[in-house]
Amino acid sequence: MAKVTANYEIMYIIDLDKGEEEISAIAEKFKALIEANGTLSEYELIGKRRLAYLINDKPEGYYVLAKFQSAPQFPAELDRILKITDGIMRSLIIVIGE
Repeated sequence: MAKVTANYEIMYIIDLDKGEEEISAIAEKFKALIEANGTLSEYELIGKRRLAYLINDKPEGYYVLAKFQSAPQFPAELDRILKITDGIMRSLIIVIGE
């Protein structure tokens, strides 16, 4: 039986207060997590950008974008881990249509 996979896109924002080394470590952690649970097709460290509105009284954040394929259960677990990770300001995972 074929393994059911879907295409997803995730963008998350890391708090700039974490400093360059920790931002890289957080981004690398999530890249490795996605690769361990799916197929990473695109990964981009967008970098420091102005936020549309203040989050925790901060005007800027470090943006990371990734596109991947995985089983449907993985994005919920990824979202849970993002929500409990110190330094993640916001995250959004969407399903990319066929």
